[in-house]
Amino acid sequence: MVTPILKNRPQQQQASQALEQAGLHPLMARLLAARGVKDATQIEISWQRLIPPAMLGQAQRAAALLADAIDRRDRMLIIADYDCDGATACAVGLRALRSMGAIVDFLVPNRFETGYGLSPAVVDLALQHVAGKPDLLITVDNGIASLDGVEAAHEAGMQVLITDHHLPGDELPDALAIVNPNQPGCDFPSKNLAGVGVIFYLMLALRAELRQRGVYPANGGPRLDALSDLVALGTVADVVSLDANNRLIVTQGLERMRAGRMQPGLRALFQVAGREPRQASAFDLGFALGPRINAAGRLADMSLGIRCLITDDEQEAADIAQELEDMNQDRRAIENTMREEALQAAEQAEPDTCATVCVYHPDWHQGVVGLVASRLKEKYWRPTLAFAQGDPGEIKGSGRSIPDVHLRDALDLVSKRYPGLILKFGGHAMAAGLTIEEDNYDVFVQAFEEAVQELTGRFQFDPVIETDGSLEPQHATISVAGLIQKQVWGAGFPPPIFRDQFLVRQQRLLKNKHLKLTLEREGNRFDAIWFNRDTLLPDAIEAAYRLDQNEWNGNINVQLIIEFAQGR
Repeated sequence: MVTPILKNRPQQQQASQALEQAGLHPLMARLLAARGVKDATQIEISWQRLIPPAMLGQAQRAAALLADAIDRRDRMLIIADYDCDGATACAVGLRALRSMGAIVDFLVPNRFETGYGLSPAVVDLALQHVAGKPDLLITVDNGIASLDGVEAAHEAGMQVLITDHHLPGDELPDALAIVNPNQPGCDFPSKNLAGVGVIFYLMLALRAELRQRGVYPANGGPRLDALSDLVALGTVADVVSLDANNRLIVTQGLERMRAGRMQPGLRALFQVAGREPRQASAFDLGFALGPRINAAGRLADMSLGIRCLITDDEQEAADIAQELEDMNQDRRAIENTMREEALQAAEQAEPDTCATVCVYHPDWHQGVVGLVASRLKEKYWRPTLAFAQGDPGEIKGSGRSIPDVHLRDALDLVSKRYPGLILKFGGHAMAAGLTIEEDNYDVFVQAFEEAVQELTGRFQFDPVIETDGSLEPQHATISVAGLIQKQVWGAGFPPPIFRDQFLVRQQRLLKNKHLKLTLEREGNRFDAIWFNRDTLLPDAIEAAYRLDQNEWNGNINVQLIIEFAQGR
């Protein structure tokens, strides 16, 4: 087990003072300033502050194409991705297009059969779709790399419109239009839109186009803000950076949930997850709702998750949500077994002497190896790849990395040094996937280790917990914990972690896996808990912790959630 290094986040005094003068609570001003917020306009959450859709490259062109297709009564088919971002993007596209008169259905690839994105195999499935041969394919959360798929669609007499947020390669598909903030020539200020954010923007542009054509009055047409709950879910679940624009979208979605105005499927997911929508947070979206949608794509077919998000029937939503809950329980059981086996395999490989961790078992489930890689990465703080069997003679790996190692660059180096060793790969800095021949596993493990050591010059990495320094005693209150809870935190905008010294007055293990504590600081006592900690602490500690509200038997108290602690 690696020991983290505690490091204080730099404070931004000038910005903090400006925010406090604008009326923010002093602690919130300090926390937000340290995360790059310079003035109060950056945390305004009114729709008027949304970056205008006209600034998103090719959005207006794509909107005109869609408006023409609606007018011609063309058949449209949304090609979705099999994760939560793809599922919510599909639901947003379906709901919005249908509300604007489009004839549209959806198709989602099976990750085990047709692979990722708009492949020629998916084009074949589109031709056989129960709704009839489509005139126009619309990709959501995929398509930017689908050169062969777009060509196959053209040969089959179908046009393609791409909406995506992934980084493009050297060549772009020959689509009617490509809406992607990360493509060359797009000046959209936020490059962090999730796939669901991109299709939401295109739907806003389409409504504006239909208003311009006189189909709707100047401020008429469907209320697309009613889809912000779906946009919020996909944005958080895809772990994109929560810049000001994404925080606005997520906050608007959370406010709809808290007010009880959400899609039936989301309400049903809150119910099966045992979470309270009136206190909905980004944590709920990322760790309760998102995994239940993702379970469908990991173990079976994401069309079940999409159906949950597009139904308006409360009973159907409840039934599907229960199916997803059962799948998620199965996923957890599979993951637990795989994780134990993976830990044993990793220990045998003596990970403390290596820069990387690679594990493989022929019986592992292909849809869950990414989660196993994530767990091992956290334990050993090394870039980690977990493999399962793919096509005959091949194995598929899913990887997770640490900030010190760009995972895709490491795989790229392997592919250049050992041509043909990696059959295919893709991804980004923190996550990637690849396929190799099973017989080449040992050669690949060594090549991957060499690549990471060459790129970093290291074989040992230390996790850093970045903290916000000491929490002023007068701010350790229920109301301040509530203020922190209401703010949207996540990727690129991390939740506050404080760092202080305490005396341990009481401690006991709960269910042999969580450490319950009573801590004292400057004469004040606090309840605290350290989840997944099964050993006791010394009498005096330095702790990194989050300030939280704990509700028990109708009473609300301050609780410290310990992230890390060590004796002093």
